[in-house]
Amino acid sequence: MCSVILIAVLLRSKMGRLLIAIVLVVAAVPIYHIFIKSPPPLPELDLEEWWGPQQMKTRQDTSIKPFKVQFSQVMIKDLKDRLRDRHPLATPLEGIAFEYGFNSKSLEGWLKYWAEEYPFSARQDFLNKYPQFKTNIQGLDIHFIRVIPEVPAGVEIVPMLLLHGWPGSVREFYEVIPLLTSVSKDRDFAIEVIIPSLPGYGFSSPAVRPGLGVDKVAVVFRNLMHRLGYKKYYIQGGDWGAIISNVMATFFPDEILGYHSNMPFLMTTISSVWRVLGSFWPSLIMESKVQDRVYPLSTVYGRLLEESGYLHLQATKPDTLGVGLSDSPAGLAAYILEKFSTWTNYNFKSLPDGGLTKKFTKEQLMDNVMIYWSTNSITTSMRLYAEMFTKRHFAMNLDEIPTPVPTWFIQPKYELTYFPMWMLKGKYPNIVGDTVLDDGGHFLALEMPELFSSDVIKAVGKFREYHQKNKKTEL
Repeated sequence: MCSVILIAVLLRSKMGRLLIAIVLVVAAVPIYHIFIKSPPPLPELDLEEWWGPQQMKTRQDTSIKPFKVQFSQVMIKDLKDRLRDRHPLATPLEGIAFEYGFNSKSLEGWLKYWAEEYPFSARQDFLNKYPQFKTNIQGLDIHFIRVIPEVPAGVEIVPMLLLHGWPGSVREFYEVIPLLTSVSKDRDFAIEVIIPSLPGYGFSSPAVRPGLGVDKVAVVFRNLMHRLGYKKYYIQGGDWGAIISNVMATFFPDEILGYHSNMPFLMTTISSVWRVLGSFWPSLIMESKVQDRVYPLSTVYGRLLEESGYLHLQATKPDTLGVGLSDSPAGLAAYILEKFSTWTNYNFKSLPDGGLTKKFTKEQLMDNVMIYWSTNSITTSMRLYAEMFTKRHFAMNLDEIPTPVPTWFIQPKYELTYFPMWMLKGKYPNIVGDTVLDDGGHFLALEMPELFSSDVIKAVGKFREYHQKNKKTEL
């Protein structure tokens, strides 16, 4: 009765009528998206779209060849000369750590280490510790690591594609490879890992023409798995790897046996509406213990704004930015390493050294930088941003298309975004599990290999249970 009286009073004033109209519109948006709006259709796929030199199309070599990382003496000498002969770095402002970017006093130590202490030969051997290969897919020479576990009778080998992001590389997964491929008496499966370099990253060649966005890369990696003989397989990804594997699950749900990601991400109207509503009533959206990951929106979006300047540059002018980064090893190291500071824990920006060695070793971080420098791939890696942020990509509305693939998410404390599971179920109705961490950042496999590997193995076990219950054929 009171509510009826309140509405009657509100209707008598212009402001009251406006307020009621706003409430009705806000309420109508989620109702429309949940109960009325149909998902968009899948785009037509060209599974053979060519991205290499046109003259190579008629004589493509589809064989799989062994590959070894090589740090040539010519490259090493040139690198050391550039590090020695560079311009002096600007003196940092008084009392500033990483708030203005990479602290130049700290950077001096990293550059000295790279030029004088980094053991090039030993690190080359380390990078070659696992079997690596190249094969040409759609005109692109795709590099990948492949480790097949040795298993006793009764243990099944199941394939998993692991995808890295930017500014990472296959180096992110080296510590998890022996853990993921291990054999345990507690389970009847072991994981075979296939870890490719993204096109234009590290040892994989780039496209020679524009258009190779994440949807196209998803097709390339689906074709890689088919080349290796797998029509059904598991996928895992973070950063670009999360977005690409998300697209693979959307395009090829009958092939993907399970999708694990340490960076769930949604770009939908309804998820944005819910986030805004939650800014007025956070407990409506998520539990109190994780509300600080999303609210207040001003703090979270302010942090995203601080950390996304690189994204705007790479999405608009990657080749201009690439000139400086490919010419200066000091610039490249600062640009890449700074992300391993603030993306691992945004509080590290207040530390004079950026907290870089709190979670990683110098060898780990410089191995990753070396992959970019030795292959001169920083420019081509950044082009993926320009191919993603296009009208063509957003017009597909891929996040609006639900996928039935069984899914498992792990969300680190300091990842740049957070989504409650109920919100993600609009896209992934068959989430079989989730892990919410009280620590950890963007490069989770490299930062917490044991935890990461345990979560992936647990997820695969749940994926297998899901298929057994639903009478799906595994492989």
